[in-house]
Amino acid sequence: MYPAQAHVIKTFGKLIELLPSMEQNEPQIILLAGAVTPYRNDTDRELSFRQESNFYYLSGCEIPSSYLLFTFQNGTSLSTNPQMQLFIPKAEIADLMWSVPPPTVEEASSQFQMTRVEHLGELHAALKEEMKAYPSATIHILPAGSPLFPVLSAQYTSTMLPKNATATDAYLLTALHRARLTKDANEIAAISKANAISSRAHEVVMRVLGQGVRGALQHGEGAGVDRPLLPGEWLIEKEAEAEALFVASCRREGSVHQAYLPIVAASTRASTLHYCCNDREFAWGPVAPHSHENGHHLAHGEGRQLDAQVLLIDAGCEWNCYASDITRTMPVGNGGKFTPEARAIYELVLEMQRLSMEALEPGLHWDVIQLLCHRTLVRGFQRLGIFKTPESPNSGSWNAEESILASGVSTAFFPHGVGHSLGLDVHDVPSASKPEKNDTIGKGVELGHESFYTYLRLRLPLEEGMVVTVEPGIYFSPHLLALVRDSRHIDHDVLKRYESVGGVRIEDVVVITANGYENLTTVRSDTAWIEAVCSGAI
Repeated sequence: MYPAQAHVIKTFGKLIELLPSMEQNEPQIILLAGAVTPYRNDTDRELSFRQESNFYYLSGCEIPSSYLLFTFQNGTSLSTNPQMQLFIPKAEIADLMWSVPPPTVEEASSQFQMTRVEHLGELHAALKEEMKAYPSATIHILPAGSPLFPVLSAQYTSTMLPKNATATDAYLLTALHRARLTKDANEIAAISKANAISSRAHEVVMRVLGQGVRGALQHGEGAGVDRPLLPGEWLIEKEAEAEALFVASCRREGSVHQAYLPIVAASTRASTLHYCCNDREFAWGPVAPHSHENGHHLAHGEGRQLDAQVLLIDAGCEWNCYASDITRTMPVGNGGKFTPEARAIYELVLEMQRLSMEALEPGLHWDVIQLLCHRTLVRGFQRLGIFKTPESPNSGSWNAEESILASGVSTAFFPHGVGHSLGLDVHDVPSASKPEKNDTIGKGVELGHESFYTYLRLRLPLEEGMVVTVEPGIYFSPHLLALVRDSRHIDHDVLKRYESVGGVRIEDVVVITANGYENLTTVRSDTAWIEAVCSGAI
């Protein structure tokens, strides 16, 4: 059974820490609304339901339109056995006729770790009972009026409460985010399951690409004429086809939701970090791989060959509301092998990730990992000749590694953060993972250029039980490169040879352990394996 009580106690503990000392031993009540079923416009047809993350964290309940009412008091029996009440909709005849009805009270009582389960009609009386028993209690709710959270019905808000009731939205969200920042064994198991399913889905796409290279995908008699193509006959020649296979693989293994909309970007479109279209064909030679020339108007004539390019897929499913987040970059065209330039960039990103993971341990500030990635990028670009070195003609100490880092020029190639917290949401608990004041790194620690941290979503020392992504990348975005076209640190002739790569990102999900980390992502990323699979060799 989902460990709701442990999560409730942990959340109240974080809540008590936030309260003024004079209020910490007073009774505390949490009132929370669950998500409601969304509908497609003018269809009366339900869209896929997904429970609000905080509601699920405290209950494990995925019943739409439910409410939670919890009571806790420090120093009493309620601190170890809080009153936990779940209120669910009552099944009506229309529910039975049109859709799947909610469970009965008896069924829900056996499914969820609650003190009491009742129908929604009992919530108002239950809230009054709690306030009568604990008249000095404070009622905690999520931020009122926020579009991020389900609306708390007016009949349950302070307008219907006793006059002496105190309700506040100042503490609960912060307490929930701090509680959710570290994960227990049950949560890690769910995240591991989501990552295992998503890892296999990434490999499915790679292997179908490889089958296409080998010519092993053959159309049976009448395919495409007398009957549609069957899955075993599908080639991947469009971003949308790769996305469809990925999602289908996840659904086939029982995952209902993607943790976020997949990013499937081929060719130079891989330089767009959150590319959202997934609607273009791969680049076909002899047309150059520029997105504005590479649309649906390009026919697949006989003898046409795929241009050498990368396919970046950033996608992950959910399992029991817990997310995965994996990125793999794979070769398309060129017999399923990277071009020399793409391989060099891929292996540099792989080095950035490897060095980052080797450094992971509790107590290490995440800013250190961000700087390590930029330092590794600078060194790699100097080896490749993209960045000039002090040994180059007409260059001196101004082109030393430290000078290039201090200039911030590497941000044009690696503009985002190296990772983020992950859990019930893919960018989990933002208020806890990126505090307003980042003063915990300590004095005398090198940070590098301030631009390195602009989009970093995690700025904390690591703790055992935190689940984070490690996702370095290198991109050749024309928009970002425009900002550094006059940089004296760059050999612009060498840079031109790499711009057609577009972008490379490699992302795994790891859990921080007492001695380092455990990688929860199972699909491989080493160059030899990626090329072997994508070329159909294995």
